[in-house]
Amino acid sequence: MACFARILIDRSEGQELDYAIPEELDGKLEMGDRVVVMMRHRRALGTVLELMGHSSVPGIKPILSLIGDDVALSPLLINMARWMADYYCAPFSSVMRSFLPPMMRGEKVVSRKIRIARLLQNPSETEMLAFQKKAPKQRELLSCLQKGPGTMPVTELLRICVATDSSIKALVRSGYIAVTEEKATNSVHDDEEILSSPIPTLNPDQERIVGEIHRAIDALDSGGGVPLPFLLHGVTGSGKTEVYLRALVRILEMGRSALVLVPEISLTPQTVERFRSRCDAAGVAVLHSHLTDAERREEWLRIRRGEARIVIGARSAIFAPLAKLGLIIVDEEHENTYKQEETPRYHARDVAVMRARMEGCPIILGSATPSVESYRNARLGKYSLLELPRRADGQRMPLIRIVDLRLQGKRSKSDGGLSAPLQMGISKRLELGQQTILFLNRRGFSTSMLCQQCGHVCRCPNCSLSLTLHRADNRLACHLCGHQAKPPSICPECRDPGIQHAGIGTQKVEESVRKFFPEARIARMDADTMTKKGSYREVLGKFRARQIDILIGTQMIAKGLDFPNVTLVGIINADIGLHAPDFRAGERTFQLLTQVAGRAGRGETEGEVIVQTFSPSSPSVQYARHHDFSGFFEQEISFREAFAHPPFSRLLLIQIRGVSREKALLSAKSVAGAAAAVAPPSVKVSEVAPAPLERAYGQYRFHVTLKSVSGSQLGKLAHEVADSIRLPEGIVMTMDVDPYSLS
Repeated sequence: MACFARILIDRSEGQELDYAIPEELDGKLEMGDRVVVMMRHRRALGTVLELMGHSSVPGIKPILSLIGDDVALSPLLINMARWMADYYCAPFSSVMRSFLPPMMRGEKVVSRKIRIARLLQNPSETEMLAFQKKAPKQRELLSCLQKGPGTMPVTELLRICVATDSSIKALVRSGYIAVTEEKATNSVHDDEEILSSPIPTLNPDQERIVGEIHRAIDALDSGGGVPLPFLLHGVTGSGKTEVYLRALVRILEMGRSALVLVPEISLTPQTVERFRSRCDAAGVAVLHSHLTDAERREEWLRIRRGEARIVIGARSAIFAPLAKLGLIIVDEEHENTYKQEETPRYHARDVAVMRARMEGCPIILGSATPSVESYRNARLGKYSLLELPRRADGQRMPLIRIVDLRLQGKRSKSDGGLSAPLQMGISKRLELGQQTILFLNRRGFSTSMLCQQCGHVCRCPNCSLSLTLHRADNRLACHLCGHQAKPPSICPECRDPGIQHAGIGTQKVEESVRKFFPEARIARMDADTMTKKGSYREVLGKFRARQIDILIGTQMIAKGLDFPNVTLVGIINADIGLHAPDFRAGERTFQLLTQVAGRAGRGETEGEVIVQTFSPSSPSVQYARHHDFSGFFEQEISFREAFAHPPFSRLLLIQIRGVSREKALLSAKSVAGAAAAVAPPSVKVSEVAPAPLERAYGQYRFHVTLKSVSGSQLGKLAHEVADSIRLPEGIVMTMDVDPYSLS
């Protein structure tokens, strides 16, 4: 019989302490429960990791209380957290913190309440006539309750009758209705309109793949072992989402739950709408960063109670407390947004693969441009490869035209990045009533302010970045730390009045498009415009309803969106990121170009893509032009193998940062020396190097990279280095296992 519990204390650098189980909690405590304890002389919160029959620790204090009924984490999730902490060299306590929404980490967890109006007595005809004369709104409220089941949420009742709360209070005082508070069980998305759509007929490729996935799902109850992860490689528009939907319907029929990860918040509204229209709408929960803390808590509780069996969300949704998990889907599995850039620095796709293994359920990794690592796993037989080589509707892939910006002559500053072929293409689509998407992965008006006299560039005082001009509110802003400044009218260096903006961002593109096409209906989607709640849904809804002719945006419009009337996609500058000092730069460029191009021609009319570039001969551009993923993969994998880059090795990036450059550099050299001293010959330890972006948020940053064919060897070495090194005050060291970006 368990008399003691080992508890991980919150905010204690991973301390695990033993506590006695008091009589009132005897038999009620389980692994994963959240509890209140005394630590030294203060109250502290923690998570039960283990129940024990005895403990050798003297003077054990008792647990004070249990927090709520629905706050517990399952043993499987705790085991997954331990694996993450070990693999990603992160503190166990910080990993565990990721598993609970902010409002679930406190001592009191209060569920959202809603007010319910209940009809107590039916007024007579005479009374209703009196209400009509003296209080028509009260009559309308009573009539609405009479026509319905007699109960209704107050907010809904007031919305239908266009009434105020004072009318409700008057009816309560007169005894006609009662208002009670009840625990909310509905989703935060229940008030959204669900547009049903016909279920399409599967083509032979889809039929084959759905059959294979269904067989893996059906084997869940037969104990047939853990299936291999599925890598669903389908060209843009090939119907991958329909494959997901058929799999989800089968999962729900079996009484199990499912998890769907999407890389971008902008994809969530469209994905939610599709899934809710085909599955039980009330049983779909959504988790993403644009929810308020209260909304995130309510969605988490719905999942924990089993009220929602399908969870759709971005990166952190991988921690959803789903029971009887039967399927995980990772859409656009190649996306860099699945990588967390703060501690714990996990990759949601890789954690999803591990969770599927622990749960014993199938996982589908879907993409038109799979990551080199995933596709190689499929080639090696570690993943089961499923391919959709053709578009679901039989349409041809869009024609991609390359515009060599070197041959465009001296371009006018007023063209806003729109070449003559692109301007002609937009004009043609406007005449035909078709839609256009313009993509530029750089927000703001211009990328810098430059003095042509002395070469001075306005830079951020905290980061190694130039400040971006935002003309709408006339400010210079750093897109890394958020520093803002007023644009100078003269050069701060040489006092020349000729300082001017250089480069273009989405604001500049929008200004030029409005100038060239004044009659067009135009919208912009980037981090500057999508600040209000519901902004994504509103703009994409208008675009789907063809109330917008030209949509301009950054990466958030580059993938996953399906609009049949879009026949032209313009890529303003394909070179952004292509020449970055990162071995993945070419892969990211190829993926982005292919994904953006895939937004065109998804309806009955063939699409066209115009790619503007100064590097037309780049393999990334050329392979994307011909929709040739296989060719790109063969070229890229040979390059990776020649230089022993991942997936032929594993990387550990150690970053040392501090306000003092000299102190940070000296500390980095100490770390490199400590790593070299304990590293076996099979691990290569790099020299200390400044980060490509040397200064960020006011701190100087230096990198030490460890490379090995063994990931476990790197993890062991990382822990040894962390335990052996003592850094001076003000210096911070972070470790990133399998880094996605080296900046």
